[in-house]
Amino acid sequence: MLVRDLMTREVVTCDAGVTVRDAAKRMLDTGIGSVLITKDGTPLAILTETDIVRAGVVTGRALDDVPVDKAASHPLQTIAPDVTIRSAVKRMNDGGIKKLPVVTDTELVGIVTHGDIVAHYSDFVREAHQLDASASQWESDRS
Repeated sequence: MLVRDLMTREVVTCDAGVTVRDAAKRMLDTGIGSVLITKDGTPLAILTETDIVRAGVVTGRALDDVPVDKAASHPLQTIAPDVTIRSAVKRMNDGGIKKLPVVTDTELVGIVTHGDIVAHYSDFVREAHQLDASASQWESDRS
């Protein structure tokens, strides 16, 4: 299974010039746990709920006073849509992240999250069984 098969295509973004409070409000309004920070349509960083908490605690400033580009996670780790889910999971685990924006060149085309992967777990199991059955049939046919 490939990233394009289960990525979310509609990605919520915020411009790099907004405040953390603006981005947090956008997250609350859309019911999501992160927003991609963009400049002129190019993804630059990601702001997560953890980043918001960190910005408030570490700076001691009101979220209205913290620029989103200062609080967001950098550098942005991305993945291509034609990469396997297995590779995406490895990248998430290796990087200690839960969300990977999906890009082609510099164009944002989606996002894949741990939640997406967990939600499709039964699909992975079914695909593995189908591959196993195909391999067994191929071996039987060769005999």
